[in-house]
Amino acid sequence: MIEPAAVKAVGALEDQAAQHSTQEPALARSLSARHVAMIAIGGIIGAGLFVGSSTAIATAGPAVVVSYLLAGLIVLLVMRMISEMAMAVPGRQSFADFARLELGNWAGFMSGWLYWYFWVVVVAIEAVAGAAIINQWLPGFAIWEIGVVLMAALTGVNLMSARAYGEFEFWFSTLKVIAILVFIVVTASYAMGFGAPSGSTFGNLVDHGGFAPHGWGAVIAGVTSVIFSLTGAEIATIAAAESNAGERTIARMGASVALRILIFYILSIILIVSVVPWDSIEPGYSPFASAMAVVGIPHAETIANLVVLIAVLSCLNSGLYVTSRVVFSLAAHREAPAALARINARGVPTRAILLGSLFSYGALAASVLSPAVVFSFLVNASGVIMIALYLMVAVAQLRLRARFERDAPEKLKLRMWFHPWGSLFAILAMIGVIVAMAITPGLAIQLYTSLFTIAVVGLAYLAVNARRSVADPSTPISESERPS
Repeated sequence: MIEPAAVKAVGALEDQAAQHSTQEPALARSLSARHVAMIAIGGIIGAGLFVGSSTAIATAGPAVVVSYLLAGLIVLLVMRMISEMAMAVPGRQSFADFARLELGNWAGFMSGWLYWYFWVVVVAIEAVAGAAIINQWLPGFAIWEIGVVLMAALTGVNLMSARAYGEFEFWFSTLKVIAILVFIVVTASYAMGFGAPSGSTFGNLVDHGGFAPHGWGAVIAGVTSVIFSLTGAEIATIAAAESNAGERTIARMGASVALRILIFYILSIILIVSVVPWDSIEPGYSPFASAMAVVGIPHAETIANLVVLIAVLSCLNSGLYVTSRVVFSLAAHREAPAALARINARGVPTRAILLGSLFSYGALAASVLSPAVVFSFLVNASGVIMIALYLMVAVAQLRLRARFERDAPEKLKLRMWFHPWGSLFAILAMIGVIVAMAITPGLAIQLYTSLFTIAVVGLAYLAVNARRSVADPSTPISESERPS
């Protein structure tokens, strides 16, 4: 009797994981449960929340909270899909490998390299943002000089060990969480009238043109910009491969993401527009600083800058980590040079880390030499990549879930909510975001440059696959192959 396709596929991945675990050297499982938990919590708390939210508020008004709710729901559903597949298919794969498992090697190649590109650009962006903050305190140094130092320092942290990355990220994330919780307590008290000269300030939600002053179209369009500030929680699935926490960490992931979205983003944003009239918030200036200034916190701008700097360093640290692990996985599948899969005695893929770091240095140089052309292109070309990756994951989850329910239902230890409607809703919502970007003048350029990048990676896959087929027609690119 022919073994069902799903069981064969799962068996192949399990065999791969078992074989890999016996190979030396191997990625060290040095991250503890607290590391992975804080990586999940801190993965999406960056400058997008502390500064980027100002533009979203100016665009949609107080109803921007609805934009964040819709975007958060999409990300939450995608994370639940990833959690379901991670529980059902144990092993050392990144989330991109779920696309490979069900959609084919082309999906694994494209999702891996696109994800790598997305994060190396993020590293450069965060380095520039962090350097700009430090430049206010150290004006004698150029922004690019400070950016190079920041990247070099955190590259060194990642080269030390996965545990060193985990420790830094744990404390970075802890400080971010503490800062947000204190902000929520202080601003909530003020909004309820404690210390406010005229009592409760919740009237700001409707007193300046209404709750949705620019209409609900602007609120829906706002999803297209805020959703990108919510991506990054999937880093925890990559870090889980180097954790000794096992399946319990992944099982907790969905709840932690929901808590993060509801408390850290939604509550923070609604308190900001309750304390500060939305039309007085300046795009590009931290609305957290504006709210703290209204409340009367001394040195509000300095405190906000310190928190933003911590958030930026955290994202930079995570970006360097995730790019190395993704390209390490690609090299293990023979879809990147085999040398990038080599690791040192501490279980660190040093060459993969240095590759991502070098590309980010190039992007940082572009931000100085050609900010309006090259750097702008690099940033715009990453605009819709995460949506494309999430779409592949969602389609893979639908197909893989059907196979498991038919052939191996016992593997489904954690299930997607409202299957299949939850997955279908997420897919339609993401397609809606892409359509909205296409018809929004300010965002269309991001869509088209991102599509260009996706096309380039697709052509690269065809070239690599053709070369492999010519070299040895009997050994096409396969997820079961590892470099010697």
